[in-house]
Amino acid sequence: MAAADHPRKPTIRDVAAVAGVSHGTVSRVINGGHWVSPEARAAVDAAILETGYTANHAARSLATGRANSLAFLLTEPQHLLFADSTYALLLRGATEALAARSMTLVLLIAGTPEEQATVEQYVRAGHVDGVLLVSSHESDSLLASLVAAGVPTVCAGIPLAAEAVPHVSVDEVASAREMTRYLRGRGHRRIALITGPNDTPGGRFRLVGFQEEMGDAFDPDLVEQGSYEQSSGDAAMTRLLERAPDIDAVFAASDVMAVGAIAALRRAGKRVPEDIAVAGFDDSGLAEIHDPPLTTVRQPWTDISHTMVDMVLDVIAGRPRESVVLPTSLVVRETA
Repeated sequence: MAAADHPRKPTIRDVAAVAGVSHGTVSRVINGGHWVSPEARAAVDAAILETGYTANHAARSLATGRANSLAFLLTEPQHLLFADSTYALLLRGATEALAARSMTLVLLIAGTPEEQATVEQYVRAGHVDGVLLVSSHESDSLLASLVAAGVPTVCAGIPLAAEAVPHVSVDEVASAREMTRYLRGRGHRRIALITGPNDTPGGRFRLVGFQEEMGDAFDPDLVEQGSYEQSSGDAAMTRLLERAPDIDAVFAASDVMAVGAIAALRRAGKRVPEDIAVAGFDDSGLAEIHDPPLTTVRQPWTDISHTMVDMVLDVIAGRPRESVVLPTSLVVRETA
């Protein structure tokens, strides 16, 4: 065949010529965008589209000793990936952030000790350059193992097992206080809390915020623990009603548990919000489509995942990062 039948693949130098920048700038954009101005990055991104350039990841990996990928590590039972949309939102945001850098994301689920051992072996073998740990329990040993092995790792939420690990979080205490203050401001006095597991940052610190805001009115009999699953919210609400039928509001530490609580209230003949107000936490999509739509605390999911990616790439490049706390916002809908 004639040479014209095999058009030459565009190179970094072709991209640089179209973008009007050096080929070194193009290389930096492709490898994470560090030390590149927003204007230069935009020009390179446009030139990549115009030229049809695609990176040779295999060659790059051989040259750099890197896998050009990150792990999205969920240390929860597999079904929670689909049952709790917060994980899907973080996964989507991380995928978007890496796609912009021509990198890939590897989904790893390690909800059992056996799965955690397999994941640890996989990560330590260098199949990924770093880890985005999107769930952690205080009793988990996996995080400590990754840190001990020198694997660049960034956590979503404060890692209770190792607070020195870089993390991206929201102010759980202040957010729970704001919601509790809102419910009290609406005239509610017998406010119950369905909290998450105490060995997770959300479970522990949202309880702290609730208790601090309730002050002397805090009643430990109005606190039940759930597992962030809908069934646990249902069961917790059922127990609360049996113990304290005069409850006039409930704050659930996740939207999923709030939906479960509403199911239990309806079975008991209680109207929401006329008889009992219900508030959630997360605003992961479920709150908006629920009937009635949930009043909740909105977490900035895209900002969390994008910041985690930026942070772990900096750690990989030898630029340590301080942990980041992002703001939440109160979203008032129809349940409270």
